[in-house]
Amino acid sequence: MISKLMSPPSIDWPSKFARKLEVVIDPSLRNYYAAGMPEPNTPLDEVTFLAMDFETTGLDSMQDDIITIGTVPFTLNRILVNQAKHWTVKPRKQLAEESVIIHGITHTDVLDAPDLAGVYQDVLSQMAGRIIVVHYQRIEREFFANALLARINEGIEFPVVDTMQIETQVQQKRNGGILSKIRGRKPESVRLGASRTRYGLPQYTPHHALTDAVATAELLQAQIAYHYDRKTPINKLWV
Repeated sequence: MISKLMSPPSIDWPSKFARKLEVVIDPSLRNYYAAGMPEPNTPLDEVTFLAMDFETTGLDSMQDDIITIGTVPFTLNRILVNQAKHWTVKPRKQLAEESVIIHGITHTDVLDAPDLAGVYQDVLSQMAGRIIVVHYQRIEREFFANALLARINEGIEFPVVDTMQIETQVQQKRNGGILSKIRGRKPESVRLGASRTRYGLPQYTPHHALTDAVATAELLQAQIAYHYDRKTPINKLWV
């Protein structure tokens, strides 16, 4: 059954990309914006998505840095694991012990890794022409924009479909409101693992960028199957 979830405010991303193309200087960024994206009315089942996940040294994009990036292209029908990519990059600040405990990436792991300046072109090539899918958009958007700004003096903007945002709407619809509160019901966790469990998806070990990217791709496939018509235009989901 298709539930009626609210659509996020629609942004004219094709026009924004056209404006960006007129002002950006970095060749890789120009190529990214020049690749464009699907038209806003493209049905979901005709879109090629790119699930993306970052592991970082912390949660402050102004102070912390990216250490691993995982991406995997997918459609509503299949996940293109043979086109998945994973990068380890050396942060510009020392790894904090608390972050090592979370993601398991140690000082030794990043010792000989390149700076993001050496791989961002490949990341942009993977992103080009695809709609990015993340679980909690602030991390990937803010960290990538600020990391590029620090290295090439230009940030980046891109449309995303946020599986956490979708799941938050689902939980508010099912368990929000006064009646649910009276009955003692409240929205459930929208963390990646908890969200996957509700759709019967298997549990993966968290905090590995590529594994989490695959997990996010599978989650969006399930969310669309449960809550959307496959012919829904992509601009009803992107933000």
